[in-house]
Amino acid sequence: MCGIVGYVGPKSTLDVLLGGLRRLEYRGYDSAGVSIIAPGGQLETRKKAGKLDNLIAEITNHPLPIANIGIGHTRWATHGAPTDGNAHPHLGGPTSKLSLIHNGIIENFGELKAELAAIGTKFASETDSEVAAHLIAREFETTGDLPIAFANVVKRLHGAFTILVIHEDQPDVVLAARRNAPLVIGLGDGENFLGSDVAAFVEHTKRAIAVGQDEIVILRAGSVEIRTFDGTPVTPVEFTVDWDASAASKGGWSSFMAKEIADQPQAVADTLMGRLGSDGSVRLSEIDGLSAQDIKDIDRIIMVACGTASYACDVAKYAIEKYSRIPVQVELSHEFRYRDPIVTKNTLIVAVSQSGETMDTLMATRYAKEQGAKVLAICNTQGATLARESDAVIYTHAGPEVAVASTKALTAQITAGFLLALFLGAGREKVSTTELRRLGHELLKMPAHVTEVIENLDLARKLGKEMANAKSVLFLGRNVGFPIAMEGALKLKELAYIHAEGFAAGELKHGPIALIEEGQPVIVIVPSQRDEDSLHPKVISNIQEIRARGAKVIAIAEEGDNQVADYAEHVIFVPQSESMFAPILTVIPLQIFALELSTAKGLDVDQPRNLAKSVTVE
Repeated sequence: MCGIVGYVGPKSTLDVLLGGLRRLEYRGYDSAGVSIIAPGGQLETRKKAGKLDNLIAEITNHPLPIANIGIGHTRWATHGAPTDGNAHPHLGGPTSKLSLIHNGIIENFGELKAELAAIGTKFASETDSEVAAHLIAREFETTGDLPIAFANVVKRLHGAFTILVIHEDQPDVVLAARRNAPLVIGLGDGENFLGSDVAAFVEHTKRAIAVGQDEIVILRAGSVEIRTFDGTPVTPVEFTVDWDASAASKGGWSSFMAKEIADQPQAVADTLMGRLGSDGSVRLSEIDGLSAQDIKDIDRIIMVACGTASYACDVAKYAIEKYSRIPVQVELSHEFRYRDPIVTKNTLIVAVSQSGETMDTLMATRYAKEQGAKVLAICNTQGATLARESDAVIYTHAGPEVAVASTKALTAQITAGFLLALFLGAGREKVSTTELRRLGHELLKMPAHVTEVIENLDLARKLGKEMANAKSVLFLGRNVGFPIAMEGALKLKELAYIHAEGFAAGELKHGPIALIEEGQPVIVIVPSQRDEDSLHPKVISNIQEIRARGAKVIAIAEEGDNQVADYAEHVIFVPQSESMFAPILTVIPLQIFALELSTAKGLDVDQPRNLAKSVTVE
C-alpha cells in the first residue's frame, strides 16, 4: 500500500524524495513525510496529514537543509487515523536520532509495544510502525552496530513489512528490510535509490534490483550490500526498467485515468507484440517454466485475483474453457486458501495482479505451491514478487498505471488471458490449427478496434455528465458481458461513491428486478446477434422486462445491431469483433462513463477516498 523512497548520493535529496513520492502517491495519500540527515549530522523530519501537497507546503514554511541522504513516505492508513502524528517517518529512541518508514502491518506490534512500555518508552503515535523504530534504536544502543541491531529487530517482527531506517550516528547509510511487501533498489553512478516500485527512481536510473523475501539492504552512495535476515550474503540479479518517467506523467491529460484510458490501444498492442505471429499462431516463449507435458497434464485451472483483476479472470475463464476444454474456476485470492481448497500437482494456478505485489494473491499462490501446483502469473510489473515466485509469467506490458481505478491494466490482462486460452488450445489440440489461427488474426485486430472505440466516446461522456445526480446504477450482462457488467459497477463504486451492482442478466427475474423503479438507470452489455446460438434475443427480452417497469436503459452494443435501438433510450456502439474478444471493447465506454460522472460530481478520479493502488496487506 504505502509508498516508500530512499536515497543516498550527491543530488538534492529533498528533490529526489519528493519526486519519488509524487510518482508513488497512488499507493496511499492519507499523509506524507520525509527525513533527511544534514551534512552536520542533524536529523530533520517534516510530515503532514493529507496529500503530498500538504507536506510540500509544510516544507515551504519550514525549509529543510541541503542533504545527501534521506527517506520519504506516503501513507495508506492501517494502524491509527491519518493525522500529523501518525504520519511517517517515525522517530525512535530517547534522543530521536533514528528515523523509520514502513509499508505493511506488524502483526505482533501489541506485545512488542507492551514490552517497550514496561521499560518506560513513550509513544508519539498510534501506529505499529513506531514500535519498530523504538526497538531498533534501543538495540543499536546495546550493540553499537546499526546493521546488526536492525537485523536483530526485523527477525522479531511478524506480518508484512518493508522498513527503511536512517540514523544520525551513521549518516551515510540507509538500511532496508523486506518481508511480504515490495522493495526495489535503483542503481546509479555514485548514488543509489530504494522504492516500493521502480516509479520511485525511474527518473534517475533504469537499472534495478528486486529485493527478495527476508532480505536486508545496506545502501550507500557507492555500494549496495544485500544479506538475508540471518546474515548470509545475497548475489543480486539486475534488470532494466522498460519505461521512462514520462510514461508515469499526465502528459497534458486532465487526469491519469483519462490518459490511461487513451493508452489502451498501445497497451493491448504491446501485450500482443511478439506473441502472435502474422499467421495468427500464438507464441508464449516466456512460459517455458511449463513444459509441454505439464500443459497436457493439467486437469483443472484455478485463477486467483482480487478486484478488477478477478473480472479479467472471469472473462478469461470463458475463453480457456472454450478453446482448451480445461475446466476453470475463478477464486478471490483472499478466500481461496482459507477454505482448504483441493489442489493437486495437475492443477494450474493462474495468478493475476497488476502490481505483482497483491498480498492476498501472493499468499494464495504460496499455498498452492505448497500443495504441489504449478503457478503461472499474469503481471504488469518487472521484478515483482509474484513474477519471481511463479513457475512462469506473462507480462502484460501495459506500462505504469498511476490512477487507482484500473483501466489499461484490465484490458491488457484480458488480452493476456485470451493469449493463454489460444496457447492452451493449441498445446492440447482441442481446436483446429485453422480455427486457432483465425482467432489469432481476430485478436490482432483488437488494438485498431480499441482505437475506434476511444475515438467515439462522446455519448458515454455526455451520459456520465448528465447522470451525476444518480443515486444508483445497475449493470446487466450475459456470458463474457457478465464480468464486464460487474467491472462497470465497480468503477462507479470506486470513483463516484454511489450504489452500483452488476448482475447476470438471466438472474434478473430471480430477485434483482425488484430494484427496478421509475427512472432507474440500467446499463446493459448486449451480446452480438451474429453468432449461432446468440444470447442476443434473451438480453433484448431482459431489456423489455426492465423497460416495462420504468427503467432508463443504456445499451452497449456492436455496430449493425439495429434492433437494440428500438428498446434502449441510448445505445453506445462498439466495432464488430469476435464475440469472445468483445469485453476488451465493451468495458471502455463504462470506464469513461464512470470517469465523467465522478468528475461532474467534483471528485478526484485518480485518488478515490479510502483506496490505494497496490494492496500489499491482507
